[in-house]
Amino acid sequence: MKAYIIERDLPGIGSMSAAELAGAAATSNEALAKLAPRVQWQHSYVANDKSFCVYLAEDEAAIRQHAELSGFPATTITELKGQIDPTTAG
Repeated sequence: MKAYIIERDLPGIGSMSAAELAGAAATSNEALAKLAPRVQWQHSYVANDKSFCVYLAEDEAAIRQHAELSGFPATTITELKGQIDPTTAG
C-alpha cells in the first residue's frame, strides 16, 4: 500500500461541531467498508475550509472511489515518498 495526503475543499469544516465531525467520519467509514482492504484512513487534520487526510491505498483510483462514495471531494491527491521528523537529524 502507498501513503497519500488528500486535500479536501470543505467550506466551513473548521467550524463544525464534534457531532458533525463524528457524522462525517461515520460517512467516510461506510465508504471505506465498501472498499476494504484497498484503502485505509489513517487520520485527518481540519483547517478552516479544508481537511488534509492521510490514507493508505493501493492506488489513486481507490482514493477517488472513496471520494465518490463518501461525497467528500479529493481536491488534490499527493503520493508520499517518505517521512521525516526531528529525530531524522540524528
